[in-house]
Amino acid sequence: MVWDPKDPWSRKSDPIDDVLRQAQAQFRQMLPFRGLRIPIWILAAVILVWQGTFIVAPDEEGVVKRFGDVVRSAGPGPHLKIPFIESVERPKVEKLHRIEVGFRTDRQGRQQMIPKEALMLTGDENILAIEFIVQYKIKNAKDYLFRVDEIEETIAKSAEASMREVIGKSKIDEALTTGKAQIQQDTQTLLQGILDQYQAGVQVAAVQLQDVDPPEAVVAAFKDVASAKEDREKLINQAQGYRNDIIPRAKGEAAQIVNQAKGNAQARVARAEGEANRFLKTLEQYNQAKDIISKRIYIETME
Repeated sequence: MVWDPKDPWSRKSDPIDDVLRQAQAQFRQMLPFRGLRIPIWILAAVILVWQGTFIVAPDEEGVVKRFGDVVRSAGPGPHLKIPFIESVERPKVEKLHRIEVGFRTDRQGRQQMIPKEALMLTGDENILAIEFIVQYKIKNAKDYLFRVDEIEETIAKSAEASMREVIGKSKIDEALTTGKAQIQQDTQTLLQGILDQYQAGVQVAAVQLQDVDPPEAVVAAFKDVASAKEDREKLINQAQGYRNDIIPRAKGEAAQIVNQAKGNAQARVARAEGEANRFLKTLEQYNQAKDIISKRIYIETME
C-alpha cells in the first residue's frame, strides 16, 4: 500500500506535535486577539522554558528526580531542569509540622478523642486517656520524601508506641501531676531514636501533652480515690500539726517542773546547810565554855 500524505488513515500522529497543538489551541483561547496565529516554534519555546525552570522558596528544599530517581537537591532560588524528564518536589523544611496523637481536631476546631490511640496503661496498672501532639521539622528532604512510606503515619505510630512505653514505666500520680515534663522529654528522646533508625529525615522538636485524664467510665471511682487520698493527707497534716504543737508544750512544761524541782532542792539544801552551820557554831561555843553552859542549863532547868 502506497503512503498518501493526504490520506488521514495513512498518517501517524506524533505525540509531541499533538501536545503542542493542544497547548497552542488553549493559548489562543487565553489571548485577547483570538484570531492571532502563533508560530508553533514560539509556543514550543514557551513551554520548554515553563517546563525547564522552577523556583524554590526560602522555606523549601528542592529535590529533583529523573525517571523516579533522585539526582540532586536545590536550595532557595530559580533553577533549571530537563523538561518532561525531570520533576521537582519542594517540601517545607523550615515549617514546624504538627501531628495529633490520641485525638483529632476538625475544621471547626472541635477535638475528638481517638480511644484506640489515647487509652494507655500506667506502670501501677491504671488506665489513662492521653492526648498529645508531636512537632517536627524536616532535616533531610530526600530521606523524608523517599526513605519511608506514609511518613506522617509512621511518625504518629512511632510516637504512640513511644508514649505507651514511657507511660508503662510511670505511676498514675506522676502522669497526672509533677511527672508530665519528664514524660514528654523521655517520649521525645525515644521517638527520635526510632525515627533515626528508620532514617526518616525528621528532627523531633517537641512532644506536648494536651490532656491526661482517666477514662470517663472510671472518672467517678477515680474521684473517690483522689478524695480519699486528700482526706488521708489532711488527717496526716492535722496529726503532724498536733504533734508539732503538743510536743514543744510538753517539753516546756517538763522543763518548768524540772527547774522548779531544782529550785526547791537548792532551797532545802541551803536551809539544811544554814541549820548545820548554826549547830556547829553552838557546838563550838559549848566546847569552849562547857562548865559555864552546863551550869546555866542546870539552873534554867531547875527554875
